Amino acid sequence: MADTNLAQTLLTETEVAKQLRVSLAALRKWRVLNRGPQFLKIGSLVRYRQADIDQWLESVPAGGGSQDHVGGGHQLAWKS
Repeated sequence: MADTNLAQTLLTETEVAKQLRVSLAALRKWRVLNRGPQFLKIGSLVRYRQADIDQWLESVPAGGGSQDHVGGGHQLAWKS
């Protein structure tokens, strides 16, 4: 039964992208650059834990703060 609980708490890339309101491509790029939330690799599958997403969001700076501190290296770069 513990395995069923774990499977229910793991989120897909698509679910996380929708939750964060970013494109799937952006989420994948963050993963490659080690800038996004921590993830699990299960064979060829990529999964996320909600707790890891929440922790990552807490570490990302909000508002007009200084650019010197970027929340533990989680700087998000937006290109036009």
